Amino acid sequence: MQDTDTLITYANEQHAAANAKTVYDMDWFIDKAVEYGTNVVIAVAVLVIGMFIAKRITKVFANVLTKKEFDASLQKFLLSLVSISLRILVVMSALGQLGVEMTSFVALIGAAGLAIGMAFSGTLGNFAGGIMILIFRPYKVGDYVSAQGEEGIVHEIQIFNTIILTLDNKTVIVPNGAMANGNITNFTMQDKRRVDFVVGIGYGDDYKKAKEVLERFISEDDKILKDPAPFIGLGELADSSVNITLRVWGKTTDYWDIYFKMNEKIYTEFGKEGLNIPFPQMDVHVHQTN
Repeated sequence: MQDTDTLITYANEQHAAANAKTVYDMDWFIDKAVEYGTNVVIAVAVLVIGMFIAKRITKVFANVLTKKEFDASLQKFLLSLVSISLRILVVMSALGQLGVEMTSFVALIGAAGLAIGMAFSGTLGNFAGGIMILIFRPYKVGDYVSAQGEEGIVHEIQIFNTIILTLDNKTVIVPNGAMANGNITNFTMQDKRRVDFVVGIGYGDDYKKAKEVLERFISEDDKILKDPAPFIGLGELADSSVNITLRVWGKTTDYWDIYFKMNEKIYTEFGKEGLNIPFPQMDVHVHQTN
């Protein structure tokens, strides 16, 4: 009889323990379901709201680029870069909310980026140079520039290279990495440009008259600007000539017209005014001996 009571008691205890474990497992399941469900809801909210904010930021950035009059190809590239970067950030935030470990993923992307960067270091340098040129615009298509030992008109600005046409119509392709990191002389960036001349007259010629003739040449050329005022001065007493410095200003587009026209006038009119354009001479003395 005692053994039977003991078995019954043991069975009751096992049944009670099983019931308690079932209740415990159900409570644990409900807690976990609520926890994961909350994380899923938050992750979805982060994804939806984040994508909306990313879209708005991209739109604002597009308006800024349009107002700043950035190059069309650069606008598309920058907009794509900003949009993709923001979307990746939103997705990573949502996955992180679900408990996905992002450290290894970020490290993998970093390692891949480093390997790609080392393999294409020169190309990426030209790419970065192209972006810098398109953003800061030290020159634009149609400008006359001198850079990297080349001189000519900018025909095209690509992401990796700048195409220059020389005055004799040769096509020169210059990597943007070198262009962005080197000295650039832009002859057409400013709307006005100074034209310099050195006019030589002979020793004994009337300097005052030469100055008056040059002033007349200036007044007759409507492409020469009055402001800044032209300058005429005695520049140098050279070995075989008295050199007069002449400096005038004109529109950048009129530079060569002013230059060639003034040189032509000096050559054709100075002689009529009794002014000589000297050139180096050598006197040879022959001594005859008996």
